[in-house]
Amino acid sequence: MKGLRLTITIFIVLFVIVIASFAIGVIYIINEGQQVVITQFGKPVGNPITSAGLHFKQPFIQEAHYFEKRLLDWDGDPNQIPTKDKKYIWVDTTARWQIVDALKFLQSVGNEISAQGRLDDIINSATRDVVTSHLLVEAVRDSNRILESRAEGEDVIVTDEALERIEVGRKMLEGAILEKAKVLAPQYGIDIVDVRIKRVNYVEDVRNKVYDRMIAERKRAAEKYRSEGQGKSAEIEGQVAKELKAITSEAYRQAQVLTGKADAEAINIYAAAYSQNPDFYSFMKTLETYKDTIDGKSTVILTTDSDYYKYMKSLDASK
Repeated sequence: MKGLRLTITIFIVLFVIVIASFAIGVIYIINEGQQVVITQFGKPVGNPITSAGLHFKQPFIQEAHYFEKRLLDWDGDPNQIPTKDKKYIWVDTTARWQIVDALKFLQSVGNEISAQGRLDDIINSATRDVVTSHLLVEAVRDSNRILESRAEGEDVIVTDEALERIEVGRKMLEGAILEKAKVLAPQYGIDIVDVRIKRVNYVEDVRNKVYDRMIAERKRAAEKYRSEGQGKSAEIEGQVAKELKAITSEAYRQAQVLTGKADAEAINIYAAAYSQNPDFYSFMKTLETYKDTIDGKSTVILTTDSDYYKYMKSLDASK
C-alpha cells in the first residue's frame, strides 16, 4: 500500500512540475510545421530552432516566437498596368512563399502580416516591370495556337497559328516576375517559391481591340478549314470519277470479252449445225429471214424463180 501511495505521490509531483513549467514558460512545444526564435529582453538568442518536440528556455526573461516552416500564400490586389504596346490591362497575381531564415524574418518584418505588405511591394513592382516591357498578346497567350484538334483515331494534333506571332508567353512572363521578386525577398528571410498570373482583364477600349483580333483569327481559321474542306472535296470527287471511269472501262472490257466469246460460241454452234445437216440449217435461216423481213405491212416484189421462195415453192409442190 505504501509503495502504491509513493508512486501516486511521485506522479502527482511530476505532473505539477510539468504544469508549472508550462505555466512559467520553462517548456515550450514546436510542431512539425513550425520554427522558433528565442529572444531575451527583446534580443535574439542563438539560431532558430526548427526541430519539433519539447524544448526548454529560461522563464520570464526569454520568449519564444513561432513562425511557419510550410509554404504560405500571397494574394495581391489587381493592378492596372500598361503593356509595351501602350494598352492598359488589369493584372491579378498570386504567389507562394516560405520563411527560410526565421531570425532575419523576425528582425526585418517581425510577423506574417508585415511580410504580406513587403511582398505586395516586391511582387507588384516585379509584375509591373515585366508586363510593361512586353506586348499585350504575350501577357495573355502562352503559344501561337488558336485552335487545336485531334483527328479521329489518330494521335496527330492539328493546330492553327495566330495572326500575331509571339516569342514570349505568359508562362515565361511569370518566370521573369519570379526571378525579379527573388532578388529582393532574401533580405527579409523570405524565399518566393512561385508566382502566377491569376487573371488578366482589359479596360474597355483594349477589350474591343482584343475582341476584333479574336474575331479576325477565328475567321481566318474558319476560312482555312473551309479551303481545306473544298480541296478535300475536290480530291474525293476526282478520286470517285477516276474510280468510276476505271470500273466502267473494266466493265466494258469484260462485256466485250463475253460478247466475243458468245459470238464465237454461237458461230461454232451454227457451224456444227450446218455441217451436220446443211439443208435443215438453210431452211431455219430462211425462216428467220421471213420473220425478220416480212410482216403484215411489208410488200415484197420478187420474180417467181427467186431463191427467196424456194421453200414455199416446195410446199406448193408437195401439195
